[in-house]
Amino acid sequence: MVFDVHEVEGLLDFEEKKQGEDTLYMVNERAFLVVHKNTIEVRTDAKLREVLCEKYESVMESRYFGKGGIEIVMSGQLTDSEVRDLVRLSYDLTKI
Repeated sequence: MVFDVHEVEGLLDFEEKKQGEDTLYMVNERAFLVVHKNTIEVRTDAKLREVLCEKYESVMESRYFGKGGIEIVMSGQLTDSEVRDLVRLSYDLTKI
C-alpha cells in the first residue's frame, strides 16, 4: 500500500523533505509524518499509542518519534480512513 499525504483532508501548510529513501512531511519546521518504503510514522499521545499497539500487530512504537508516536506497517490492518485520521491528528499535534 502506498500512502499519499495529499489524500488527507485538513492539512493546510506543510513542506516535504527527502531524507535518504524516506520522506518527511513538516509543519512549523517539525515532522508530523515520516513515510518509509513499507511503513509510515506519525505523532500521537501515549494512551492512544498504547491502545493501538495492543490492538494491532502492524502498529509499534515509532523509531523517529519514539514514545511520542507510532509506526504503522501498511499491511491493510488499519483502514485507509483510520490512517488518514492518524495523520491528521499528528499534523494537529505538531502544528500547535
